[in-house]
Amino acid sequence: MYPFLRLAHQLVRARGLPPLGLRDVHVSQHRCWPWDLDGFMEMNNGRTLTLYDLGRFGAGVRMGLSGVLREKRWGLAVAGTSVRYRKRVTAFQRIEMRTRVVGWDARFVYIVQDMWVAGTCCSQALLRTAVVAGGRAVPTSEVLAAMGEDATPPELPEWVAAWIEAEATRPWPPERPAAA
Repeated sequence: MYPFLRLAHQLVRARGLPPLGLRDVHVSQHRCWPWDLDGFMEMNNGRTLTLYDLGRFGAGVRMGLSGVLREKRWGLAVAGTSVRYRKRVTAFQRIEMRTRVVGWDARFVYIVQDMWVAGTCCSQALLRTAVVAGGRAVPTSEVLAAMGEDATPPELPEWVAAWIEAEATRPWPPERPAAA
């Protein structure tokens, strides 16, 4: 089940923090609870992605995106993710998450998020996200204008640009493999 109480907690905390610019870093605090664990007694990879959701919601509040979404009746979608796991997160550990927008193009906003425990990065996610309305992506320039932001895209980090290029070569829809 989605952790709605944790989400509410993060949203309330974010509303009490100063506003952020679009390229600023949002820092949020989380804890790995026993129900976040998998059979190997470490944070489940699905729960990691869910906690990254919570960090993005908090960042959206502080950057002013949440108000624009409510006003325009727009939604959010994740259109692609690449996650690198490097260190286990275990029960009761405190997690510091850092969320930042690294750039955008005509359709997507690219976000990088990291989870840190005791000064060590445990995982990092790169996300391709979109604001959606009526089943279609809202042009990024329209979203940024509604937020009062400059729509000129910054230069993407080389590794993010390479990921976007690699994703463009991936066939869609995928070929359906035959069952054994």
